[in-house]
Amino acid sequence: MTKLVRYPVRSPLNLLNEFDRLFEHPARPYRLPEDWGLALDVIENEDGYVIKASVPGINPDELDITLEDNVLTVKGEVEDDEDIEKEQYHLRERRYGRFSRSVKFPILVNGDDVTASYDQGVLTLNVPKAEEVKPKRITIKTS
Repeated sequence: MTKLVRYPVRSPLNLLNEFDRLFEHPARPYRLPEDWGLALDVIENEDGYVIKASVPGINPDELDITLEDNVLTVKGEVEDDEDIEKEQYHLRERRYGRFSRSVKFPILVNGDDVTASYDQGVLTLNVPKAEEVKPKRITIKTS
């Protein structure tokens, strides 16, 4: 089985800096970084890869999905609730802002046959492997 590589790899230092910021101004509510990563499920089968992402509340027409140099990228944005700015939050866990996630495939994929579907907030991408990397069954001739 081949190994998928997260692309680009975020520095652990960024996470530590964000954690330190939590304690710099305890009276100020913590804000998530402007860009955040999208959680993905990546499944490999004989024919290719199936990628699933939960993106509820996002219009699928506003998602930007590209495949370039064997790197699949999904970008989008979740709008903030602007009408609630004058209210005081007691708990705020839903993310908003821009998000982006890229996955580099370890083998060649066929970018011309990628399909995408969106159902009840779940984006599903089917990325077929290139024909030249699929296993070929060789038959044995007997005489």
